[in-house]
Amino acid sequence: MAGRLRTAGRILLGTVAAVAVGLYAGGDYIRLHAPGWLGGSTAPNRPVAWQQGPAQAPAAARPPNVILILADDLGYNDLSLTGTGPGGVATPNIDAIGREGVNFANGYAGNATCAPSRAALMSGRYATRFGYEFTPTDTRVPKWFPTSLFRPDAMFARNIAEYPSQWEHKAIFDEAAAARAPSPGAKGMPASEITVAEQMKARGYHTVHLGKWHLGEAKGMRPEDQGFDESLGFIIGGQMFLPENAPDVVNSKQDFDPIDRFLWANLPYSVQYNGSPRFAPNRYMTDYLTDNAVEAIKANRNRPFFMYLAYNAPHTPLQALKSDYDALSHIKDHRLRVYAAMVKALDRGVGRVMAELKAQGLDDNTLVIFTSDNGGAHYIGLPEVNRPYRGWKATFYEGGTHVPFLMRWPGRIAPGTRFAPMISHFDIFATASAVAGAPMPADRRVDGVDLLPFVRGEATGVPHSALFWRSGAYRVVRDGNWKLQSLERPRQDLLFDLASDPTERRNVAAANPAVVQALLAKLAAHDADQQKPAWEGLVHSPIAIDRPLGTRPVKGEAYIYWTN
Repeated sequence: MAGRLRTAGRILLGTVAAVAVGLYAGGDYIRLHAPGWLGGSTAPNRPVAWQQGPAQAPAAARPPNVILILADDLGYNDLSLTGTGPGGVATPNIDAIGREGVNFANGYAGNATCAPSRAALMSGRYATRFGYEFTPTDTRVPKWFPTSLFRPDAMFARNIAEYPSQWEHKAIFDEAAAARAPSPGAKGMPASEITVAEQMKARGYHTVHLGKWHLGEAKGMRPEDQGFDESLGFIIGGQMFLPENAPDVVNSKQDFDPIDRFLWANLPYSVQYNGSPRFAPNRYMTDYLTDNAVEAIKANRNRPFFMYLAYNAPHTPLQALKSDYDALSHIKDHRLRVYAAMVKALDRGVGRVMAELKAQGLDDNTLVIFTSDNGGAHYIGLPEVNRPYRGWKATFYEGGTHVPFLMRWPGRIAPGTRFAPMISHFDIFATASAVAGAPMPADRRVDGVDLLPFVRGEATGVPHSALFWRSGAYRVVRDGNWKLQSLERPRQDLLFDLASDPTERRNVAAANPAVVQALLAKLAAHDADQQKPAWEGLVHSPIAIDRPLGTRPVKGEAYIYWTN
């Protein structure tokens, strides 16, 4: 048995991370277990020469610009508009997007982890329609990785009730699936998917991507192959914000999290421009991406453009600028202070982007969208990132999928609008397409809808009567105010009435058997309309719902098993 566990450890690249800790995947995999090996070699910084648009503005009215700003693992409580901000730190620039436009009170992520959520956002479809169900992972792991995290593989298919107590909170690893796994670079959004960037480009827009991609690195999957004229960022799921020993960085390492050790040892500090060899940024990553977003706005001031600004903040590794950290001396907890400083930098970046739009006279002619790819993560050890909601990233509780979702377009969206019906990430595809005048693809089902007529009171009804999420056997539907979570380990159905219980505290399944059966039927019908996963889930990992990683287990506590 011990031998099998050691074998599992050797062939698994932190798949637990993708499940319970949000591991990054992709990259060259050239250097094993040396600093930065996920990204290969990195050249010194070089300036980026953004492609310049016309020198003069067109005489006639031009189509509106669209800027989509995506944060990474930002919790619902991390904005002062939707919560308190981390450690009480305000986010005035991000808040202003919602205050001067619309705050979607029930905005949902396409999934509860990075990559499938981004696939839904880019395609306008449930990512399960094209098999993008799990975050891509490799199957190699550093020798130090603690295989004691895994249950014996012989127990893989058995119900949790049959396990001895010593295995109750350990991940189930499917060694056979790992042996069959394709290379990580081939795991991504298929080239056959039509992206929002391709929609915009077809209407004459110049399309720009900055930051995180995480949707595949094989030919046809990269941003340059998926409709973006220019891409500056990283294909894998994350990067360092600064070198670990930079004089102006403050780090927070989570010693209770083995994957944090992996990230610190192996993540590079690098970017690529349109597939170039990797080179180093010249400053803190959040500020570097902001600098280049500002320059790209200047370059495109006289032509319509679509910008996808995908910050990697505040995802781990937790690294802050010393100046931001020092400005938050009222926060005594070091980890929370670093995290709050990261959010502070994110808010500063958004403010600079908005200020540049005004400076270039583009403010009134630009739709700006802000959201997060999923909820805040439990593995950072901070208990309040998703308050008031239960759960975390990698769970389909509201804490994992209920995200900040804001839009601003002066003159087109009334300031202070609050929109209560539920919407999803995949609505961004249809909304941006409508702004550009791009028709919906006729050869496939598009799940998203144009939100602007609903926001402006021009459309009746609601954008969606039901939304669905799936990761392996863990399936969830929200239908109106009913929300059903169907779990496999242990087999149970949890029913919540979000109208009276928005934080999912009271399971009312026993009192509403007809509702449970009706929602199970809807889940089955939805599943029948999706594709099988394009690659298998390798690990089923337990995540406690009511406490973050790094805290002591509580006997009888609620948890779910997340498949990836």
